[in-house]
Amino acid sequence: MGINELGFNKGINLGGWMSQCDYSEDRLDNFIKDSDFAVIKSWGLDHVRLPVDYNVLEEREDGMSRVRRAVDAARSCGLNVVIDLHKTAGYSFDEGENESGFFDNAAYQERFYNLWECLAKEFGDDPGHIMFDILNEITDKGVLTSWQRIAAECVRRIRIHAPETYILVGSYNYNDVRALSDLELPDDEHLVLSFHCYEPHFYTHQGAYWSTDIDQDRRVTFEEAGLGEDYFDKLFESALAKSARESRSLYCGEFGVIDVVPPEDALKWFKTIHKAFEKYNIARAVWSYKEMDFGLVDARMDGVRAELLQYL
Repeated sequence: MGINELGFNKGINLGGWMSQCDYSEDRLDNFIKDSDFAVIKSWGLDHVRLPVDYNVLEEREDGMSRVRRAVDAARSCGLNVVIDLHKTAGYSFDEGENESGFFDNAAYQERFYNLWECLAKEFGDDPGHIMFDILNEITDKGVLTSWQRIAAECVRRIRIHAPETYILVGSYNYNDVRALSDLELPDDEHLVLSFHCYEPHFYTHQGAYWSTDIDQDRRVTFEEAGLGEDYFDKLFESALAKSARESRSLYCGEFGVIDVVPPEDALKWFKTIHKAFEKYNIARAVWSYKEMDFGLVDARMDGVRAELLQYL
């Protein structure tokens, strides 16, 4: 059975709640409420992806119980959950986080394994409704060999407590779909090929204030971005071939368009990528539910949301 059939077909990220935030009590208590899970369910989605940073789990006595409450709130609404470790000690996809050393530091790696052993003990008894995304995004191709070793050891330790839980593993260049062809995974039938898709980056991230390789002033329409009917077919080609060779599901853990783009224009991009997702049966979770420069529940999306929800 593939992950789509389990109920991980169309989802949404809860970015900014337990990750990429100030970690204040107000944020953790109020950014996402139980009522938000009901909204997500009403949108016709079947799961949420829950990004969690390592410090929430390591530095707060109530860290694991907060994750448990989030999972229970989702499950009470009939939603499945992907638990995503968004940042680990010594590594973040965001250079501004000043985390470094993970791929060469055994102590950092041991903390990573310990986190996943704890999560596996807590959530490994529900493989039909929970998946694990072991690390959000690897950036540098140069650490791929180390990452494959670390991922394999992490999977081994998770399996002691969660033998059948599906585990997502991505490749380098921020989980680039084209980098999946270089990723070597251990022999485990419950591993999933994970990628993120914001292509073309100059369109989906135009004006991104945190990016050093984006012209802050340049604005691009969907038509100017040059996305032909077969754009995503070609982009996904090598990953689809690997998926077929290894009999593994594909999961797009993030996709979306920045709020600088007018909603009516962004809708065209969503229609285009949705066609490819459906054509190739690719499971996915859009970024993101609220705020985070991509929020779908935000008021600015009111005029297009009803139509947009058809293309997630």
